[in-house]
Amino acid sequence: MAKSPKPPVDPARVSPRKPGRPTSPKPPRPVRARKTPPAETPAQAQVEARVPEAEAGPSPAAGSDQAQLLETLSMNLARAAMTAHGALAEAALSQAARNQETGASALSPDPFNVGPAMTSIMTSLASRPEKLFQAQADLFGRYMDLWASSARQAAGEPPAPAPADKRFKDPAWAENPMFDMMRRSYLATSDWMNGLIAGVEDVDPAVKRRAQFFTRLLTDAFSPANFLASNPVALKALAETSGESLVKGMQNFAADLERGGGALRISQADYGKFVVGENVATAPGQVVWRDELFELLQYAPDSETQHEIPLLIFPPWINKFYIMDLQPANSLIRWLSSQGFTVFVCSWVNPDLDKAGYGFDEYLEKGIYRAVEKTLEQSGTDRLNAVGYCIGGTLLGAALAHMAARGDTRVAAATFFAAQHDFAEAGDLLLFTDEHWLGEVERQMDAAGGVLPGAAMADTFNALRANDLIWSFFVSNYLMGKDPPAFDLLFWNADQTRMPKALHLAYLRQMYGANALAQGAFEIGGERVDLSRVEIPLYFQASREDHIAPMNSVYRSARLFGGDDVTFTLAGSGHIAGVINAPAARKYQHWTNDALPPTLSEWQAGAIEHPGSWWEHWAAWLHQRSGPQIPSRDPLKGRLKPIEPAPGAYVKVKS
Repeated sequence: MAKSPKPPVDPARVSPRKPGRPTSPKPPRPVRARKTPPAETPAQAQVEARVPEAEAGPSPAAGSDQAQLLETLSMNLARAAMTAHGALAEAALSQAARNQETGASALSPDPFNVGPAMTSIMTSLASRPEKLFQAQADLFGRYMDLWASSARQAAGEPPAPAPADKRFKDPAWAENPMFDMMRRSYLATSDWMNGLIAGVEDVDPAVKRRAQFFTRLLTDAFSPANFLASNPVALKALAETSGESLVKGMQNFAADLERGGGALRISQADYGKFVVGENVATAPGQVVWRDELFELLQYAPDSETQHEIPLLIFPPWINKFYIMDLQPANSLIRWLSSQGFTVFVCSWVNPDLDKAGYGFDEYLEKGIYRAVEKTLEQSGTDRLNAVGYCIGGTLLGAALAHMAARGDTRVAAATFFAAQHDFAEAGDLLLFTDEHWLGEVERQMDAAGGVLPGAAMADTFNALRANDLIWSFFVSNYLMGKDPPAFDLLFWNADQTRMPKALHLAYLRQMYGANALAQGAFEIGGERVDLSRVEIPLYFQASREDHIAPMNSVYRSARLFGGDDVTFTLAGSGHIAGVINAPAARKYQHWTNDALPPTLSEWQAGAIEHPGSWWEHWAAWLHQRSGPQIPSRDPLKGRLKPIEPAPGAYVKVKS
């Protein structure tokens, strides 16, 4: 008998999907194994029918339980496979549909131009057979040592100390000799391969760096920790949960594919746990100016008096400003307010297609200069101190040189956090600035209508620390089936912004590609600017383990400026933790040296190490350059009419 057709669904009556991490319909919940089923299941009946009572043995319940566990495991493995296959199929269809809509073609098979680099490396090795033979002998020796060590361990000798690699720190890697052998052979081979590339001498340094970087990416990807069959920790979780861990992992995988619109966007944090303005970015203040490019935030005082000269912070437009205001305990903005500074922050707009043509000139005139003008108007002063963080510091340095060329003295002193002006030694990001890759970037921006999607920059930064920012989450989220942590820093890290095509290409080509600012060849606002003409007091902060703004690059930048009052401070840790390190945390260390010799190594030789944060050292420097104390300024009572409470509206716009 034919079924009656169902009436069509009214789209208006369909509830919209709730925001959150898993946005696709979830597969059926994984089946949990029951040690003592309350009633006989069909599967049990089939098992008992096949096993006569006389042959079932003394413990039929144990046999039934084992069969139930095997059935549960099989069902969950099947569910995991179906979830993964379905997600991949849906992703492929989404990508194809999007490419058809935009007219975009598939990515180049070699977007980073690695092929020619590896060809140069292989040609160099082939031309020196003795060096290649020596390398092969070295690899053979490593394996001989490994086999000898494994044989001694099998004979009862205590195992050698585990490798100092956090990917293999779980005791499960040492409990089974097979997995222990697997990890040690992988580490020996990957170390040998990376060393082989690093030892090539007669290749252009830029070509060699490219080959090294992508060889490291490749060897990181092939770690046995990244595969279910060779990861004992994931296999243990699989067995203990009867396959539930893998089902959950594939649900996570499917949700991340959908969140990326067919491209895998690995979740690094539980994004549903944080709301900007509610439990991150909560320092009290007001938006006192808003235009098409930025909001100007003035923060409420936390002391009865403040310095007369206000402090204006320019964060990078690649990220959102609230890295400086994650939680009250580590908020740089709150801490500066408590130290008696009037704090203003430029909160950049998350640019859309109408800003595609904005370049450095617009960010100078409509950004830096207008923010300076409005800060001075609100404060009732004729001077301010400025801070530039990362790329915001690059722009601020160029603006200071532009001011110097025009006799503009409104900025009394400036501070740079992890900011580069000399890009000759800018680290691995230089690999992403050759014309071949820039063509791919331009293609992405054209397909997006003239802006670089926020996820594109996130992918680049993640690749710089693939083990920490890609593979650790791949293993935890997908192989182990764990939920991402509720971590505010990683929530902020994923809250990326878009970038205008004109600005981003100019930044990559002129700064990274041509190093124009350091060489006095950079033009902005109708001037060819010269950093040596900037003679105001400057404070530079760098971090020892920074992979985005390497310490040597920041040091070279500090020496480009022309004044005598230039202070350089080196902090422990990296690009974020090295900067955002509240004194109360008592973490890391910092180094100071009043001199500024020609090289960083000379500076380090004469530097003094201090425990904890560098903030207090900087505050002491800033106090001396911020004028006398005056009654604290209330952002509600300034000359500019308050628009809405901090953190404002622009920071809440998602890419």
